[in-house]
Amino acid sequence: MIKTIFSTGALAALLLPATVHAEAAIDAAEKSEILVLGTSDGGLTLPTSTGSRLGLTALQTPASIATIDGDALRARGDMNVIEAVSRAPGITNIGNPGNGGTALAARGFSGQGSVLQLVDGVRLFPVAGTITFPTDPWNIERIEVLSGPASVLYGQGALGGAVNVITKQPNREKMELAAEAGYGSQDTWRLAGGAGGPLGEMFAFRVDASYRQSDGYVDRGDSDSLALSAALGFYPSDNLSIVLRDDYGNLHPAKYFGTPLVNSRLDTSIRDNNYNVADAIMHWKDNRTLLKLDWSPSEAVSVSNTAYYLTSDRRWRNAESYCWIGADGDCPNGYGGGTPGRVYRTDYLGIRHDQKQFGNVGSVTVKTPLGGSMHNNLVVGFDVNSIKLIYSHDFPPDAPFIEDEIDLLNPVPGLYQGVPTIPRRRHRTTEYSFFAEDRLEISDQFSIVGGIRHERDKVKRINFVYNPDGTVTEVNAFASLGETARIFNNTTWRVGAVYQPRPQISIYGQYATGVDPIGTLVTLNAGEFFFTNANGDQIEGGVKASFLDGRGQATLSAYKIVKKNLVSQRTPVSPVEQIGQRSAKGIEASLTLTLFGDFTIDANGTILDADFDEFISGTDDFSGNTPPGVAEKSANLWLTWSGIKDFQVQAGLRYVGRRFSDNANTFRMPAYTVIDASLSYAVTDNVAVDFRVYNLFDKDYVTTTYNDEQWILGRPRSVDVSVRAHF
Repeated sequence: MIKTIFSTGALAALLLPATVHAEAAIDAAEKSEILVLGTSDGGLTLPTSTGSRLGLTALQTPASIATIDGDALRARGDMNVIEAVSRAPGITNIGNPGNGGTALAARGFSGQGSVLQLVDGVRLFPVAGTITFPTDPWNIERIEVLSGPASVLYGQGALGGAVNVITKQPNREKMELAAEAGYGSQDTWRLAGGAGGPLGEMFAFRVDASYRQSDGYVDRGDSDSLALSAALGFYPSDNLSIVLRDDYGNLHPAKYFGTPLVNSRLDTSIRDNNYNVADAIMHWKDNRTLLKLDWSPSEAVSVSNTAYYLTSDRRWRNAESYCWIGADGDCPNGYGGGTPGRVYRTDYLGIRHDQKQFGNVGSVTVKTPLGGSMHNNLVVGFDVNSIKLIYSHDFPPDAPFIEDEIDLLNPVPGLYQGVPTIPRRRHRTTEYSFFAEDRLEISDQFSIVGGIRHERDKVKRINFVYNPDGTVTEVNAFASLGETARIFNNTTWRVGAVYQPRPQISIYGQYATGVDPIGTLVTLNAGEFFFTNANGDQIEGGVKASFLDGRGQATLSAYKIVKKNLVSQRTPVSPVEQIGQRSAKGIEASLTLTLFGDFTIDANGTILDADFDEFISGTDDFSGNTPPGVAEKSANLWLTWSGIKDFQVQAGLRYVGRRFSDNANTFRMPAYTVIDASLSYAVTDNVAVDFRVYNLFDKDYVTTTYNDEQWILGRPRSVDVSVRAHF
């Protein structure tokens, strides 16, 4: 697949410029500022904040790092953060309504417990595998993706990688204004605007707002979102900056939990149907306040500190699970005694998360010359987080089990039948960690980078028991186990080397360790109390290069990750133990190339082999199977051509290989390829009109599953017209 993508890109690079007369080529300096040519120039040579805390460039870091430019993702028309992130090498989307629509898979590992998500370098703690922040890509400066174990930098839950969304910051140099308005298929429209610039000599600001609304591509699939952000920077001197910002998101996503398969196949005649109840609820509100200080008292010493407070209020009230009843009256999920040809519906679930997360990350960096060409950079710091959660629901056995049947072709949705959602338990999680990272530059060509982190997580869970007299008794969930709380201690580390035979080429190797939680750390239950975190390690090597004066860059990496201590059971009567193991090995490649200032190729691909090495559960032996949600092949290709003055043509291909939804590999999601295209016209140097077509060939495809035979389908062919302005 990688060879095919790169061969296609190379062929296009040779043929397309040949079809244009030499005199038609437009010098880059004459092009409109509003037309964006792919990723930012010099991506490998610019400092990143995700792969290292030392401000190293991607060429200096012994790990795989991809950067997605914010202007580029908006010009491509990515509708949300996950669409943009899944264009990075080896990253695929497995988001569904239950996880906030934000879960990802990377390097053979999937979900919020293995692919960590950060905003401005601050980690987000998932609740029952759910994250809902940030809301919209409008205020994003860039997205950085670190592939492979990131626990040494950010803590548990990052064995597959880490995704860091970096927001727009105040502009101290000049005033800038940006706006966008668009309308398209499914009565989808959006408005967005932003401004930033200096306020005198010592202050600068940034404000952004965006609103989206759509009727959706299934019946009753309406959604809307509002995102607001504001930042104020204070710069009393050249070596001191203090930035206060606030980000708010209010999202009503589509209340669509998927389409049931018929005879284990997709019936396209029902792809527009929504089998949820008529009065379904999904509503997520997030608000984050952050204060960041950066101070450099000398050229050798710098101090950084970030304090934040994040609140999340999430609500669900839906009939979530559906299956088609076969001729024998049975469903694939085991339900029997139903009416053949109808849809069995269950999991009437009302849930609320009232989450508060606050913390502080501080560090000191010291740069020391060691004589000659040798230098040493060291950063030491701490990370403290506290997460408070009230978890409310209406689940059995505290509430009645509800099930019903509805028509397959013309479903009458009905109303929600559950009991009121009330608080059921309280969770308290406290995390302390200390970290250090060091880079020893032995010569201009050779350096060694290492890091270590120790983390301590304390988890408490209090269950609410509702008594017949109306009183509530609070019961420590771990009291019967002889404990009041569960404490996890983990130490992770990494070491790597980088050799640069030329300044624009690096060859690297790295060994890294990491840990993932059993389940979700914040919502640990009594059944997970006895276990430690799963631990793993990775060995990786690769090469990176920037060429053609920064107009081209390429990366190639190979890796193997092993994750141990999976919860497994040798026989039906043996105790549950942490004896399981899974692994993934693969290669990733990327190429970005700009030719003649007119034509850009942005391509990446991955091939991997992910397996359960040893995983037995009772009578079922899953060893040798592919873990659920993992695509072993994926690729992205994006072509941009601006050979005619004021016009730009873009086309993108996204390929995701087949995946399974269960450990036994009985239920398979087919591979898919989706192609998008757009035409942009620069009315002036600062205003452009875009015409976009999503899913050009109207492919029916599954993005992920909610249950084994309940597919969440992607957007059908859709068109969009928008106006963008940037001053």
